[in-house]
Amino acid sequence: MRVVAVLATYNEARFISSCLDDLLRQGIDVYLLDNSSTDETVAIARTFLGRGVIEIESCPRQGQYSWRPLLERKERVFATVDADWVMHVDADEIRRCPPHLGRSLPEAFAEVERQGYNAVNFRESTFTPTREAPDHDHPDFLETMRWYYPFEPSGPPSQVKAWKRQRDPVDLAGSAGHRVSFPGARVYPEPFPMRHYMFLSVSHAVRKYVERRYDPAEVAAGWHRARAALRAEHITLPAQSELRYFVSDDQLDASNPRTRHYLFAHG
Repeated sequence: MRVVAVLATYNEARFISSCLDDLLRQGIDVYLLDNSSTDETVAIARTFLGRGVIEIESCPRQGQYSWRPLLERKERVFATVDADWVMHVDADEIRRCPPHLGRSLPEAFAEVERQGYNAVNFRESTFTPTREAPDHDHPDFLETMRWYYPFEPSGPPSQVKAWKRQRDPVDLAGSAGHRVSFPGARVYPEPFPMRHYMFLSVSHAVRKYVERRYDPAEVAAGWHRARAALRAEHITLPAQSELRYFVSDDQLDASNPRTRHYLFAHG
C-alpha cells in the first residue's frame, strides 16, 4: 500500500516541518507544489528530499492567491503519480485514522479498500489560540495550542480528501478543493479524525489571511469570501470555556460542531 500526499504551499515555514514529519512517520510519501514562497518553506522541505518527499515542484504565483490552478495541477498529479491511494492535504493539518482500522493511514486505507470503499472523509477539529493563551507562533505549537472545536459546515461531506488512485483525472476544483469527485466513488461511512491549525496568533492570522490578495474571479465565484472579507479589527479569540481540551486523537469530541469558524464569525 503506497500512499502519496500532494501538498500545495505558500509561506508555510511554521507548519511544513511538522506536517512532513507526521506524514512521513506514517509511511506516506509527499509531492509538494510550492506557490512561490518567500520564506523558508522550500528550504525546509528540501531537507526531506529522499526521505519521503519525492518531488518539489515550483508553481509560479501571479501576484495573487489563485487556488484553481493549484487544484487543477493537483488533479493531474493525482492521475499520474505512482500510488495505490492519494491524499489532498494542506500544511496546517494533521490527519489520523480510527484506531480499529490500523496504526497508520496506509494501514487504514488498505482496510477501507478491503471492505469495498475507495474514498475517505475526514472530520475536522479546529485548534485555535484563546484569550487566555493567544500566542502559539513558535515551533512547539502542536504541544501548546490544545484548545479546539469540532467543525462541520452544512451540506455534503467537506473533507473527502483521500481516495484510491484513479487512472483518469478526478475533480477537485469543482468543489474548491473541499471534496474529491469521480465516477464510482464509495466513501467509507466513518469519518477519520483531522486536526486543523488555522492560525497561531492574531498577527499570524493577519499575515495569512488579511494581507493575502485573493483572485477576484475566484471571489466572484464564491470562493474565499470569508477570508477575503476578514479585517484585523474583526479578529477576536474565543475563551477556553467555549472550547474542548485536546487529550488525544482518539478522544476528539465531534459533538455539536460549529458550522462557521470563530475567525470568520464577524458579520
